[in-house]
Amino acid sequence: MPSEPTQDFRPKRGQPCPCGTGLGYEACCEPILTGQRLAATAEQLMRARFTAHVAHDFRFLHESYRATAGTPYVPEPGEPTVTWTRLDVHAHETTENPDKAFVDFSAYGTEAGAEKVLHEKAEFLRLDGRWLYTREARLGPAPYKSPTPKVGRNDPCPCGSGKKYKHCCLLKA
Repeated sequence: MPSEPTQDFRPKRGQPCPCGTGLGYEACCEPILTGQRLAATAEQLMRARFTAHVAHDFRFLHESYRATAGTPYVPEPGEPTVTWTRLDVHAHETTENPDKAFVDFSAYGTEAGAEKVLHEKAEFLRLDGRWLYTREARLGPAPYKSPTPKVGRNDPCPCGSGKKYKHCCLLKA
């Protein structure tokens, strides 16, 4: 993670929060980033982590990542090359375990004048009442699922011929 920023990238109070909820920054991610309150859900932590990327709050990113949480934060040299601009949360999935959740999102940014998108399904765990980002569960969009069920070889042919699929349209495919 890069070093502490040399300029102030923090969102301004009274402005919409960068995470895209439509709420003001001071009512949305600021209390989570400053430690005034914990994220109540994995999605809230995901949104706060995106806002931390926008604000160059690398300490928060370090402390909210399970692999580095609880270890001292040491700034790294250099500045990030991506300027994050927008977050779209596609899904927030809970599991049978109330302390485990997934957030499917797309984060948009610009790098060298070109728009970039990071589409990820991220895993989050709640440890001692605190949500932490644990890992990338999937990178890229969700797998395509056909809206129609697959026709089996011995099923009636969907063309309506009355023949089995294997003796009709399967031969033409």
